[in-house]
Amino acid sequence: MNASPPMPEAIEPGSGVHAFPHRHLTGIEGLQPHEIVYLLDEAEKWIAFNRATTKHDPLLAGLTQINAFFENSTRTLLSFEIAGKRLGMDVVNMAVAQSSVKKGETLLDTTATLNAMRPDVIVIRHDASGAVQLIADKVDCPVLNAGDGRHEHPTQALLDALTIRRRKGRIENLVVAICGDVLHSRVARSNILALTALAAEVRVVAPPTLMPAAVERMGVTPFSDMDAGLDGADVVMMLRVQNERMEGGFVPSTREYHALYGLTRERLSRAAPDALVMHPGPMNRGIEITSDVADDPRVSAITEQVETGVAVRMACLDVLTRGRRGVPGW
Repeated sequence: MNASPPMPEAIEPGSGVHAFPHRHLTGIEGLQPHEIVYLLDEAEKWIAFNRATTKHDPLLAGLTQINAFFENSTRTLLSFEIAGKRLGMDVVNMAVAQSSVKKGETLLDTTATLNAMRPDVIVIRHDASGAVQLIADKVDCPVLNAGDGRHEHPTQALLDALTIRRRKGRIENLVVAICGDVLHSRVARSNILALTALAAEVRVVAPPTLMPAAVERMGVTPFSDMDAGLDGADVVMMLRVQNERMEGGFVPSTREYHALYGLTRERLSRAAPDALVMHPGPMNRGIEITSDVADDPRVSAITEQVETGVAVRMACLDVLTRGRRGVPGW
């Protein structure tokens, strides 16, 4: 059985609250740069652990984690489940399709039911923006946002930031181009908040119909021309075209979208010579990105993002439950 990673030596008893003073993680918005870095540093410690043959640590043994996913998910749900189990938690996945929600129960009634079961942490994914915060305000345990509507997906932004830092050695002053369906993307929003807080230069590249209004207010530079947006970029972060969130003609055709905004080998050549390619998944191959780019380990960090995601979620589960576990200083 592997030993638990040591607590950071810099955190003295009574001072841990200053490292991450938040009860929940409902978004990147509101986090200070040093708090984001703290979570990245905590996640870093779990990377090697997850590559070992034995991947079980009793750090959170006896605690209960409920994954309440009101919206379909494969990667995020599996990642949170693996993260909790590797830390020794009792992990329960709530099958919403068979739940009382489908029978007409309100979200608040469902929340009250979950809270009455005395979980130690709840991970929530919901198709309505703000739903996670609503639940967080009503329960007695920490809540982790696994994605809510168009609002935020904080652990995705953290894992992306950690992937960039590990591959590039830094985030500060890097040029990051976030490309695609920015309008509907909570991943884009959380990444913009995280990367600008960590002093990256962020560009957003999208068709005019998929570009949020007044996006410049978030400290980014918008481009409607893909080639111009990629010019000299250190990181190219592609986004999935979210057809399920679209009502109306946002994109004339997938063929035209790929011709203008798909990442091909030729188009990638406009970025920096050592540009890193990312995608949160699932990918629409041949639409947002070609397979020869996505599957090239020399430029693509897509599978590494998945690996890093487990470590980030382990770190978040650890940090948010320290107060309940009586860790000194929390």
